[in-house]
Amino acid sequence: MRVSLPSLAAAIVMAAAPAAQAADPSALVPSYRPPVQPLSIVSEFRIGGSAQDPGSNEKNTSNINGELLFAKPVTGLDRFWAAFVPRPTVGGSYNVDGRTSYAYLGATWTIDITDRIFVEGFFGAGFHDGYTGPKLYVPRIYNSLGCSPLFREAAAIGFRLNEHWSVMATIEHMSNAGLCVENRGLTNYGGKISYTF
Repeated sequence: MRVSLPSLAAAIVMAAAPAAQAADPSALVPSYRPPVQPLSIVSEFRIGGSAQDPGSNEKNTSNINGELLFAKPVTGLDRFWAAFVPRPTVGGSYNVDGRTSYAYLGATWTIDITDRIFVEGFFGAGFHDGYTGPKLYVPRIYNSLGCSPLFREAAAIGFRLNEHWSVMATIEHMSNAGLCVENRGLTNYGGKISYTF
């Protein structure tokens, strides 16, 4: 049987290829590819609790709080400029002792101090089920909130446990800035745990 020279050369190259790959360690390791991020408008989910306005008529009561933060409408900015773009935010707080509960919406600004420590600010509107009339007609165990909606401001300092989980200490305040007949407002202190998608 006669074998042509080109056929013999092709056979030798094919036989030597597996040996060459075995000798090259990089051939055994697949190239790195970052994980594919799911397309989602939701950025973060948070749940926590707070003490309701300890210095007011609604003292000694507590809240359960839930919050959704949506993706920033502008992306691709560097770390400095990204801090100026807020995330749209919606949330709610339920008072487990039957006092004022509320829902809110607005914007949250997050500033990274280090890779793990961050601070936040929120500004928006809060819609509540509390009392809005003159203080004379408000039961003594409730605050006189004047009207609804109210302005809501909040601040937090947080610590990232890993790429997904964070814990935060929070303070929030709701009032009408003197635009209504009463303006006692609510100032709550608490904490949250969050999951970033």
